[in-house]
Amino acid sequence: MVEPSARFEEIRIPLPEPVHGLREVSAVLGIPRWWPTGSRVSVVLAHGSPGSHSDPLIEYLHRDLTERRYLCLRFNFPFAEAKKRRPDPPQTLRRTFRAAVDALSRDPTAAPGHLFLAGKGLGARTATELSVARVRAEGLILMGYPLHPQGKPERLQADQLYRVVAPMLFMQGTRDRNCEIAALRRTLARIGAPTALHLTEEADHHFKVRKKSGRSAEEIHQEVVGVTDSWIEKILGS
Repeated sequence: MVEPSARFEEIRIPLPEPVHGLREVSAVLGIPRWWPTGSRVSVVLAHGSPGSHSDPLIEYLHRDLTERRYLCLRFNFPFAEAKKRRPDPPQTLRRTFRAAVDALSRDPTAAPGHLFLAGKGLGARTATELSVARVRAEGLILMGYPLHPQGKPERLQADQLYRVVAPMLFMQGTRDRNCEIAALRRTLARIGAPTALHLTEEADHHFKVRKKSGRSAEEIHQEVVGVTDSWIEKILGS
């Protein structure tokens, strides 16, 4: 008997209020085989800026985590849906992220039992803000966290991190000019919640590598997926 494979559905997420003339945003729901049996773990993925839910790393992570048994949702923030470069205000980003999370619970018979919030860049910061805003998550997966303005590690923007209580996985490129590794290590030492740090060699803020590094985008993406999957298993104790 051939097992059914994961499937992917394009859906629309209603916004709490219109933004840029939009009443909803695009999203893709990845449904693993045999859902909703098993541990029923979900991951909601937010993109960065500039970018959209079609960001190569977000797409790769979304597809592979779905194939690995997680219910995954990637979605557009309103500015991306409207094809604008300037990000939406933080409150709008949080409301949209929350609407995406709520979309997973519309069917009580298939609602996830465990929720992980994931984001890249701006999406990572919004994930931490949403966690502090009483959205219960088992953990946060933070890729390219913008710890400070580009090239200015003395101007830390870390206050939000000290208020998070959920475990956090930080995945940072060693060439990320928005997150000096030494500054990040000092910050993590002051955070009360459990944290883990994975450094992706030769990657920049967008997890891109130079040709001379000898590393490919596929290799970087596989590394991020593997680290994410292993960390989630560790958090859930499986």
